[in-house]
Amino acid sequence: MITRRAIRPNVYWLSLAAVILCLMMTQTTRSTIAPHGMLSRTRVCAILLAAIVPCFNCFADDSGNSESHSQFADPATPVLNKCTVGALPKPVAYDNLSYHSPPKTLAPSAVTEDWPTFLGPRQDGQSRETNLLKSFGAQLPRLVWEVTIGEGYASPSVVGNRLVLFHREGDSAIVDCLHAETGRRYWRYEYKTDYRDRFGFNGGPRSSPIIDEDRVYVHGVEGRLSCLDLRTGCLLWQRQLSEEFHVPQEYFGIGSTPLIEGDLLIVNLGAPKGPCLAAFDKRNGKLVWGAGDLWAPSYASPVAADMHGKRYVFAFAGGDSKPPVGGLLAVDPSDGSIRFRFPWRSRKYNSVNAATPVIVGDRVFVTASYGTGGAMIDVKPDGSHEVVWTTKDLGAHWATPIYRDGYLYGVDGEKASKIEFVCLKADTGRLVWRERIEWKQQVDTSRGKQTMTMSPLRSSLLWADGRFLCLGERGDLLWLAMSPDGVRVAARTKLFSAEETYAPPVISRGLLYILQARPDTVSKSSPRLLCYDFRATG
Repeated sequence: MITRRAIRPNVYWLSLAAVILCLMMTQTTRSTIAPHGMLSRTRVCAILLAAIVPCFNCFADDSGNSESHSQFADPATPVLNKCTVGALPKPVAYDNLSYHSPPKTLAPSAVTEDWPTFLGPRQDGQSRETNLLKSFGAQLPRLVWEVTIGEGYASPSVVGNRLVLFHREGDSAIVDCLHAETGRRYWRYEYKTDYRDRFGFNGGPRSSPIIDEDRVYVHGVEGRLSCLDLRTGCLLWQRQLSEEFHVPQEYFGIGSTPLIEGDLLIVNLGAPKGPCLAAFDKRNGKLVWGAGDLWAPSYASPVAADMHGKRYVFAFAGGDSKPPVGGLLAVDPSDGSIRFRFPWRSRKYNSVNAATPVIVGDRVFVTASYGTGGAMIDVKPDGSHEVVWTTKDLGAHWATPIYRDGYLYGVDGEKASKIEFVCLKADTGRLVWRERIEWKQQVDTSRGKQTMTMSPLRSSLLWADGRFLCLGERGDLLWLAMSPDGVRVAARTKLFSAEETYAPPVISRGLLYILQARPDTVSKSSPRLLCYDFRATG
């Protein structure tokens, strides 16, 4: 069976052939197949195009209405495991854990919250925590504990005193449940994986764990979706999504974190024959609905929002496909029906959509790099949409921009030499300012101390306690005072000297969690998960 994604390149050849045929037919004024001049070649051409163009629209990825809601059969039945709950495991020390010192006591006035999934409880990169450490001085924030890990780029998730970390050791994918304040381990679950990255990056997971009530969900880099008991680590159900739905390996494997929406677990699946977006019953893993069949999976995580009294799920799809296609898919989560599609994707083959959609009232902002930029989409009460504005000023590589008080703040660009921080006015898309953050710093190198020009480069942003926390891709941590008036570095420190710090920072109960994904080039420390005391005094 030929899929729409596979057949679409043929549309271009059909279009070219039709145009050439029409040009040939219009060279003379009368048709040899129409005696006595009753039917001109031009009219024959018009009739031919009128018949062919609707066929093109059936396959075109640029039409917002060419894809209807479809029913997809579940290719496999997940096996449910019964878990006997006896004595719950207590957290214990283990070899890879180093405990340094207890954190300060939380201030009575401090506001705290859980961080149960990628980009936090509202999936917008914003925390409501207060009374956080704002000044670093000459010292690092105090390290509470650290644990040596294997491979991976997945930030941890935290609910209460439990932290769930997803990584890889050797040929095993590992889910560790740790005590959030001490690093001690409650339990460990593992399964075998043979994933190898096409571009030489490490073979660990990219998707963050999701903690929902008494369950944990993880989506492995090879496409395995697992549901575990948060209390014990017992496997409740598991699916091999990439095998079951015949999803080929993406550029960097699976990287989108699924979305919990009521009783549904919604996955940016991107199966070649559909669905693009799939909803599974979070209790048993069965497919509930599928939506779309045009776009490959991306690295952007789906989000949900209420607009005009209606519930929406937005997925920013688009990965490995020829030609490169993708965009924003707006779906009714009650049944998977597609409300609209908005194509938005770089025309460069080696590119993906990676930044999560940003909800701005009844609008949604999407952004991509490699010359794409951003677009603000207004969602109408009837479920239709309108493009409010587009811009080339904010093309996020993978870090999701943050919306605050009428403005969008983000990191533009994909090349280290051209990375800049950007502020846009959200209602108009007007560029308010653009700045490259740099400073001079003495750095320990293999040739001794050297003064170098430093920059956070591609960075993740987290808004908390009135400022933006910025984690640079080489281990720099900054507090940024960003407003429509500009950007100022309020505090800065160097946590480590390691490349590929792509996982965004996590804050919960005044503790800061940072994933160091590569060995430190100076201290030679292995990849680690680090827990810092980020509680202010008093």
